[in-house]
Amino acid sequence: MKEKYFVDTNILVYSLDNNFPKKKIQSREIILKLLTENSGVLSTQVFQEFYFASVQKLHSDSNSIKSLLRYFEKFEVIQINMTLIYEAIDCSLSNTISFWDALIVAAASSANCSKIYSEDLNSGQMINGIEIVNPFTM
Repeated sequence: MKEKYFVDTNILVYSLDNNFPKKKIQSREIILKLLTENSGVLSTQVFQEFYFASVQKLHSDSNSIKSLLRYFEKFEVIQINMTLIYEAIDCSLSNTISFWDALIVAAASSANCSKIYSEDLNSGQMINGIEIVNPFTM
């Protein structure tokens, strides 16, 4: 079975952020690699957060971001549902992390991901059997 990697919102946002040119390049390399290898996973939560952050914080054009969302649909996409929400609540409580981070973990777990690329959690930490990797510290 091939290894799968969940991509947190911050990786996608950095791929557009001109304020962090090194992270922009690294993010784009990660996205391209995962698309090429067909090993990347996103959730509907990530799509929503990416749209909001790109339009509101980076002042990107809404239609351009909508087009990017269509491009990111090439990843495996996990739909957030009530089962994942309940799992996220349990994960949040047992790991003392935010509900939103726990929802990322729950979605990654449901897709059988071995790693989560994220800047928001502690790199090297294992949560529910999934390794957290901050690609910007590698």
